[in-house]
Amino acid sequence: MNASRALMLALLGLAGLYAAWFARSADWVAVWVFAAPPLLLAALAAVRPRAAAFWSGVLALGWFSHGVMVAWADPPLRAFALAAVAMSLLVIGAANFEALRARRRGG
Repeated sequence: MNASRALMLALLGLAGLYAAWFARSADWVAVWVFAAPPLLLAALAAVRPRAAAFWSGVLALGWFSHGVMVAWADPPLRAFALAAVAMSLLVIGAANFEALRARRRGG
């Protein structure tokens, strides 16, 4: 599996997680605000993988912070929040995999 495909899968997983999380409370604006960016970035990863990796890494920092904040502040939502933290870390790892591999090769 290449890095672009791993990034697409991680983004789709994150979008699905956010859709399930906010659909429980029927907060449809939050579903679009949180689930649409990973979906759009997953589509972008198929066309422009480097741009998708950059923007995924940038936005994943916000998703990570949001998950930590909710896990700390709202115990009933802790499972969703910690899953979002894990998924955002997967996105960061997948977005940086090619650069880390190139650095390890020395190029």
